[in-house]
Order: sequence, then C-alpha cells, then structure tokens
Amino acid sequence: MNKESKLGMGLGALLSTTNYNNDENNNIQKINISQITPNPSQPRKNFKEEDLKELSSSIKNQGLIQPIIVKPTTNNQFQIIAGERRWRACQLNGMHEVECVIKNLDDTNVLEAALIENIQREDLNVIEEANAYKGLIDIKGINNENLAKLIGKSSSHISNILRLLELDIKIQQMVINGDISMGHARALIGVPDAINKAKEIIEKKLSVRQIEKITSEFKKNKTKKISKDPNIVDLEKELSDKIGLKTSIQFNESGSSGSLTLYYSDLNQLDDLMKRLKK
Repeated sequence: MNKESKLGMGLGALLSTTNYNNDENNNIQKINISQITPNPSQPRKNFKEEDLKELSSSIKNQGLIQPIIVKPTTNNQFQIIAGERRWRACQLNGMHEVECVIKNLDDTNVLEAALIENIQREDLNVIEEANAYKGLIDIKGINNENLAKLIGKSSSHISNILRLLELDIKIQQMVINGDISMGHARALIGVPDAINKAKEIIEKKLSVRQIEKITSEFKKNKTKKISKDPNIVDLEKELSDKIGLKTSIQFNESGSSGSLTLYYSDLNQLDDLMKRLKK
C-alpha cells in the first residue's frame, strides 16, 4: 500500500491534479508568477539554494511536469497549497507564468494539504517534520497513535520527533541549520543548561555518544529520583497519547492525593488545551 492510500479519503481530493477538466471546482491555467504567494502556514521554512538550482535546471530542460496547486484569494491573487518549491524554482528561471491547478479549499483543508504534501516528500528537516505532525494533531484533533496510522509511520517515531519541540527554540534552530544532529538534540531533552551544552557540541565537535555520556549521569539521577510505579507510567503514556501533550502524575507520600501536570511547548498549544478544557 502506498503512502497516499494510507492518508485517508481526503488527501486525493486535496492534492490530486488529475481529471481536473471534469471537476467544476478545479481549473488548470497559466497564472502570472507575481499573482502567486506562499502559504504562511507552510511547514517548510528552509529551501536549500543548491536543491532549488537543480530543480530550476530540470524545469528549464523538461518543463514544469507537475503543476502548482493554488487557491484563489482576493484581487485576482492566489495562495499556494502545494508546490512552493517548484514555484521558487520557476522564479529562478525568470518564468513569467506557471501552470496551476486551482482548488477552492477552506483554510483548514489548505493547511492539512500543505502538511501532508510535505510529509509525503520526506525531505523536511526533523524540526519542520515535528511542526508538521503537531499541526496535523491540532487541526484534526487526534492523538499520536491515530496520526501514526494516518501517515503510515510508527507511533514511536511520531513521539520521538515531537519531543524535539520540547527543546529551546535556539537548539531547534541549531538542528535546522545542521549544526547539531537529531541524535545530539535528543540527548539534550530535559537536560539543564541545554543551550550551553549544545554550543559545546558545536565548539568541541562532540559526537552523539560523547554528549550522551555527558548527559547520562543527570538523566540517571533524575530517573532514580522520579522512579514511579509502572502502572502510573502507563497511565501517563495513555493520557499523553489521548491529549497530545506530555503529562506527569505525582503522588504525595501517603499516596492519597497528588497532582497532574500537562506540559505545553508554545502558546498555541496552551490555547488549544484551554479550549478543549472549556468544552
């Protein structure tokens, strides 16, 4: 089964460029490149210049094989649903017009299509991938396990990638820039003074194994300190999967009362949590 079939009924309708002549809501036409703007919710924020030049050369020699998918906005302008990379490559070629498939989608469907289209391409950096997963979880109101089934990934992969969003934004940027690897970043999750340790990785060119050794003592002591009943750990995991947030359950010494802590990584996640609690 290919990836697209795993994504459910909606994806084909969102991204398909076939049979457009038979669909009254879709039209293919040449649009002036200046009338097209990127999708601000596009999960991909980094476009490597070298890759764009290669794609630009391919389009120059072979033409734009797959049209760009856009939606009409206002004043005869269009917003990209899928194909920003191709649009940028066409600009490098000095093209004035590009072939586009026009689809009338609402903002939610546009975001979902953009997220899924990028995940399918498998060339996002891990932070972009994490934000794409988070975006799908938020707009579809699903947990990690359901998302894993939706996109054909393992739930452990989803959870490991999403945990990177717990890191400080400065460390996330280091991963995006390629200064440190995903392995380095994972070793820094939950570690105090993580930013300085990340800088140390870069300055001393530490391997993943070396930074894991540096942070292991802290993590070992932390594990001993917060050692919990396996049943509580399972309950925390179940809650985390259901609400999409890291959770922590703590009991007092008597075990008769305690606290439930929910961890959010940004204000949007907090706002979403508050809305769900108010319902």
